[in-house]
Amino acid sequence: MHCDYEYVILGAGPAGLQLAYYFERDKRNYVILEQSDAAGAFFNKYPRHRQLISINKVYAGTDDPELRLRHDWNSLLTDDQSHLFRDYSVEYFPPAQAIVDYLKDFAKKFNLNIQYNTKVDQIRREEDHYHLQSEDGGTTCERLIVATGVSQTYRPDIPGIELTEDYDVVSVDPSDFIDQRVLIIGKGNSAFETADNLVPTAAMIHMVSPFPIDFAWKTHFVGDLRAVNNNILDTYQLKSQNAILDAETRKIRKQEDGSYAVEFAYKHAEGEVEELVYDRIICCTGFRFDASIFESSSRPELTIFDKFPNLTCEWESINQPGMYFIGTLMQMRDYKKTTSGFIHGFRYNVEAFAKLLGAKHHDTPWPSTSITLAADAMAEKLLARINGSSALWQQQSFLGDVLVVEADGTVTYYEGMPIAYLQKHFVDNDARCFVLTLEFGTMDPDEDPFRVNRIRRDNVEKAASSTFLHPAIREYENGAKVSEHHIIEDLEAVWREPEHVEPLRKYLQARIESTANRVPWE
Repeated sequence: MHCDYEYVILGAGPAGLQLAYYFERDKRNYVILEQSDAAGAFFNKYPRHRQLISINKVYAGTDDPELRLRHDWNSLLTDDQSHLFRDYSVEYFPPAQAIVDYLKDFAKKFNLNIQYNTKVDQIRREEDHYHLQSEDGGTTCERLIVATGVSQTYRPDIPGIELTEDYDVVSVDPSDFIDQRVLIIGKGNSAFETADNLVPTAAMIHMVSPFPIDFAWKTHFVGDLRAVNNNILDTYQLKSQNAILDAETRKIRKQEDGSYAVEFAYKHAEGEVEELVYDRIICCTGFRFDASIFESSSRPELTIFDKFPNLTCEWESINQPGMYFIGTLMQMRDYKKTTSGFIHGFRYNVEAFAKLLGAKHHDTPWPSTSITLAADAMAEKLLARINGSSALWQQQSFLGDVLVVEADGTVTYYEGMPIAYLQKHFVDNDARCFVLTLEFGTMDPDEDPFRVNRIRRDNVEKAASSTFLHPAIREYENGAKVSEHHIIEDLEAVWREPEHVEPLRKYLQARIESTANRVPWE
């Protein structure tokens, strides 16, 4: 069957626009279907309190556009970096309207093929293609790319949960909560954003979930609690009425006077059970992927408490061939580990995705360069990437560069591949290669991240113990790791000093010499 398009992208959010940019550049046959009348419609409503927590550091002390992207978490990628978020706001935590305006202009500037006001009612697979049913009759495509994000409000299974107000509809006017006792169920950024808004007016705020708070400054996962939202913690620890509860919410019931009695079972206090009374209860327990538009036989398998589609290393549904997922849904592959759930992470995933589609379906090999199998040449290339790449910086331990040693004694250098993808295509195929990543070292979960004993900068023998972000190179042969080298962490994240360069060069030289008596690493 002849399809209307080779690719349909569902959703004109930042991920859909990012991929469309590459499709437009590469002259792919595609369309974006968007149910609203403009790009980036999600940000017309979220975050509810209209301040982004994606940083926008305009004054980064460098004119290097690639380095600036390390501290610009909102711009999409373009070949010439001609359309940047910094032109829409200079605020470190910018207003949500700025990203709305930026995404609308991005779609127009690059003339992306978007069909607005198109609500897809059902998606079904028909033999070797997908049919997307809508009011105009529908659209067919060879490959479907879903970029709809996590749009379905999640409500935990608590008796009486229907008595709560959801984050997506509750009033954001603090005066509506004057002198009220408020319970917020949840301890994520949406919960803390809501609490911070109510601190001046609510008589008392309690926040509850079964688990302790995860702080982004400790986990390095930017979806955990960010400092910009944690003012309520001061009020708790300094005895100003509010409290953070680690407890299971057992049940909620409405009383005759209109208040709500909530039964808790504490995770501490020897499992004590207590009932407390509130005037309002707000449910801030997050969102999940909405799979309701998929016909039953075409429904993608879900994972991680049914929150995300289950994906291969190419971001393809494991049970629906030709159905891919991009944007925040990509974080299924690195859930709570790195930044795939956010623009500054998934923009690089989408760039990689466009390359892998080119290699898989369009006879366009993944871009590469060739360098000499020599320690100086390899070290120079590695250091250039270590000191200059924003992709490796933002997607630490998830994206990497791979140096494949060829039979003719040259090295083919590929940039920004997902680690699982390069594992499948090179390591598992017995290619002789080196893999470069930027990564954080391990830290005891109970250790205070502001009291870590750093390693002396000249103590390079202990570089592998670096707890802060630092480069690591691993060598693979016959499907197994055979060597590993870490470059010691640096306060300013500039790896150009002798303690960085010389150990790397010596390591590469030793590895090359170890195979010098063979036909290049046969």
